[in-house]
Amino acid sequence: MMNRRMLWALAAGAAALGLAGCAAVNQVWADVSSFGEWPGGRAPGSYAFERLPSQQAQAELQQQLEDAARPALEKAGFKPAAAGAEPEVLVQVGARVSRAEGSPWDDPLWWHGGFGAWRHAPWRGPYWGATWRIESARYEREVAVLIRDRASGKPIHEARASNEGFQGGGPALLKSLYAAALFDFPALGINPRRVTVPVAP
Repeated sequence: MMNRRMLWALAAGAAALGLAGCAAVNQVWADVSSFGEWPGGRAPGSYAFERLPSQQAQAELQQQLEDAARPALEKAGFKPAAAGAEPEVLVQVGARVSRAEGSPWDDPLWWHGGFGAWRHAPWRGPYWGATWRIESARYEREVAVLIRDRASGKPIHEARASNEGFQGGGPALLKSLYAAALFDFPALGINPRRVTVPVAP
């Protein structure tokens, strides 16, 4: 029979695991790479989105991406250009979500068996038991941000953020990935580097 001290220890451990799980659920990780030559001392300034011809052909989808990137841009210090005013920078955004089906035959030992013992007849010796494993589909997600100086047309900052998981995600996940891509703007770092951001509302 467990004593009271042991019960308290187990309860504390369960509480700690619960808190760790909540923290993981409320955060998104991403591998981030960034490049560019942001001018020293230059403030982020005003921006406007720019669309490639292929993006103009899918205006509704592109609008969703721009809406997802907008909070990250504004957190980095950018402000939307006023109506009729020329923006200081032009921003292009993109996203990619790829779905990959898992197959048990990808693994030469796909049955994942193991040795066991007969529970009620130990004299019969060990046996080999085969177990099946069903692979879930995995999703690879990536967003990209390109910032160009409007006056010169020169690209001055590029950032990408990617992660993977068992769900395709939605607008909130795209917002989180854009937030990760511009997490340390305009600083550059090791490419790629792991960044963790809160789940976007």
